[in-house]
Amino acid sequence: MSKKDDQNGSPRDAHYAKLRRAHRDAKRFREGQPEKTGRRGPKKAPGPLPVSDDEVLLYGLHTVRAAIENPERKLLSLKVTQNAFARLTDGLELPKHLAVDIVRPREIDDILGEDAIHQGVMLKTRALPVRKLDALHDSPLLLVLDQVTDPHNVGAILRSAVAFSAGAVITTMRHSPAESGVLAKSASGALEHIPYIQITNLAKALEELHAMGFTSVGLDSEGPAPLEETMNGNRIALVLGAEGKGLRQKTRETVTALARLDMPGPIKSLNVSNASAISLYAARQFLAKSGGA
Repeated sequence: MSKKDDQNGSPRDAHYAKLRRAHRDAKRFREGQPEKTGRRGPKKAPGPLPVSDDEVLLYGLHTVRAAIENPERKLLSLKVTQNAFARLTDGLELPKHLAVDIVRPREIDDILGEDAIHQGVMLKTRALPVRKLDALHDSPLLLVLDQVTDPHNVGAILRSAVAFSAGAVITTMRHSPAESGVLAKSASGALEHIPYIQITNLAKALEELHAMGFTSVGLDSEGPAPLEETMNGNRIALVLGAEGKGLRQKTRETVTALARLDMPGPIKSLNVSNASAISLYAARQFLAKSGGA
């Protein structure tokens, strides 16, 4: 971007400037701060952020790099600082069709909010294609979440699922996070490497998995036997519930078996993302010994 372009701007730059001002006004209103006034006159009413229903704003170097390298991603535009651009493109060639806008960090802050750790890069992209259960016939290990709502937890779970080569993370459409910048940033690129499948009815989905040859094991602190002794067959679907309430009753009734993680220490429960990682490791060990891995 030349100094002339930066001074004069373009219609597109003016459009984004209006959106950023509207976003700041909306934030000040939510926080109860008085509206700023000056020579430019009264502020206009807050407007929406520049994304539609089928678009997401991804941020963070690892997240954006993984998205650019994912052939299933439809990339729309990239906002990046000069320093972040050098780090992002180190060993990575950006697609020629991708519109790149070199900006100041504050411009990304104004769109994402000051709490987003964007590392100077923000990518606007289409949401990933909808995935379905019938695409999972070749995978021996799946992870199923029963209304785990925190996107940070789900992002960490996605990372563990990729690390242990699970075929998919399956969750409900309601009471679970949709694809978003927060989810993708917490997953640190993992969202681009594993299907994130959202279904409407978890019990019905489990029955479909059973018909596909999966043994579903629900993790429960009161499970009758340890996980290592409960797994059976050469295709495993681990089912974990939200922290606190755990698995819903219908889910408990639908899974093939309930199992517990034996913990000899005084703390008998774990964060759901930690429990997922331990369960995935145990399942991988079981499948390796049974010839299913």
